[in-house]
Amino acid sequence: MQDCIFCRIITGEVPADKVYEDDKYLAFLDIAPINPGHTLLVPKKHYQDIISAPDEVLCEIMKLARLLGASVMKGLEAPAFNLGVNTGKEAGQAVFHLHLHVIPRFENDGHKMWGGGSYRGGEAGRVAEKIKKEMTRK
Repeated sequence: MQDCIFCRIITGEVPADKVYEDDKYLAFLDIAPINPGHTLLVPKKHYQDIISAPDEVLCEIMKLARLLGASVMKGLEAPAFNLGVNTGKEAGQAVFHLHLHVIPRFENDGHKMWGGGSYRGGEAGRVAEKIKKEMTRK
């Protein structure tokens, strides 16, 4: 896809600091890192998001994410990492090419996870039923 920045990185049209590459996947440093070492892992074939990617791609990319996360931790002496996938504009997806964020985390790095809320008066049961109904359609 000509207008996709990740496709342009994959073809070499746009430079990137690559940390891993094989015939199907590429990992490179995010240009706006949460912490140094924040890495993006993408399939070379264009899929808009995690929902549009085939099962075999999802299995392979998760195995690579595990290896990449362990490598980020060891290489940067990070005690932990976050693995993130944004699906849809409202969830923060800015580039519509499937990608996983591997973000090294350090004690007192100043980054917080999102806050939680609570359900009111039977709302949890109604929400669960809506999700269960859709799960049975798959």
